[in-house]
Amino acid sequence: MKYILIIGAKSDIAVEIAKVYAENGYNLYLTGREISKLTDLAKDLKIRYDVDVQLKELDIINFNSHQNFYENLQPKPIGAIVVSGYMNEQKICEQNWDESLNTINVNFTGAVSILNIIANDFEKNRDGFIVGISSVAGERGRKANYIYGSSKAGFTTYLSGLRNRLFENNISVLTVLPGFVDTKMTEGLDLPAKLTAKPKDVALEIFNAQQKGKNILYTKSIWFLIMLIIKSIPEFIFKKLSI
Repeated sequence: MKYILIIGAKSDIAVEIAKVYAENGYNLYLTGREISKLTDLAKDLKIRYDVDVQLKELDIINFNSHQNFYENLQPKPIGAIVVSGYMNEQKICEQNWDESLNTINVNFTGAVSILNIIANDFEKNRDGFIVGISSVAGERGRKANYIYGSSKAGFTTYLSGLRNRLFENNISVLTVLPGFVDTKMTEGLDLPAKLTAKPKDVALEIFNAQQKGKNILYTKSIWFLIMLIIKSIPEFIFKKLSI
């Protein structure tokens, strides 16, 4: 029985990821705070796809609980997907240290804490895969969201190093770099339709990329070109822009 661990399972993207993996015959551990809110989803997945779905409470920023949490998973998962994320308005983060710290801890520190534990187990068994949902916001610092962006930049770099470390042990690490996605977290934002992905489409792209052992996934794919252009702008020009 192969289990996939989805961390931050209440997000729109995570729910769609759960559906895709269940449809393809994987059992699921769905984690998060107040995870009981996914009871109906778990029941539906069990009936619809004849898989086992277990709900597990996990606070991504309660670092001291992570080791015990993972040790209690039986059987151990063959893959881990980190979808947990947090974003508030940049101006609020600038004025409120608690908001800045929560942004950093959810998007980076907490993910590193749990993935260190998972990576050690996978490395010991020389098997497994890891998927981390980062963001194109981490590709270059912009005044509009540099607290959130810097936390994602740290996570992207962490995943790159983890991929380098685990490659020789046959463990794949996929970094997912979404652009705009139509989710609850972006609700109310005026997003360009042609550049905005649907959670269901993102989930399917993630599954296909993971199954193929890819390293990096931009979704939508157009974001690879967009970020290539943005990263190529000289700093003396970039610092004057509002993008």
